[in-house]
Amino acid sequence: MGAPVCVAKGADDVALRIREVAKEHDVPIVENPPLARALYATVEIDEAIPAEHFKAVAQVIGFVMRLAAQRKFWKK
Repeated sequence: MGAPVCVAKGADDVALRIREVAKEHDVPIVENPPLARALYATVEIDEAIPAEHFKAVAQVIGFVMRLAAQRKFWKK
């Protein structure tokens, strides 16, 4: 498995629309403004996340995976 890839980015109205689309598709939203700003400044869409952000991004991915597992458990 390769590094995580940026699939969308935006500020202001674009960021708001990204969040709306995420909600429409039941994609969890994790707020981490410092990480979001760093990724916005350093990564383009379809680019891999730089190594210096792996730890923070891995923590977000881990949180989302645990959340997904909980949702599956409660839907049973």
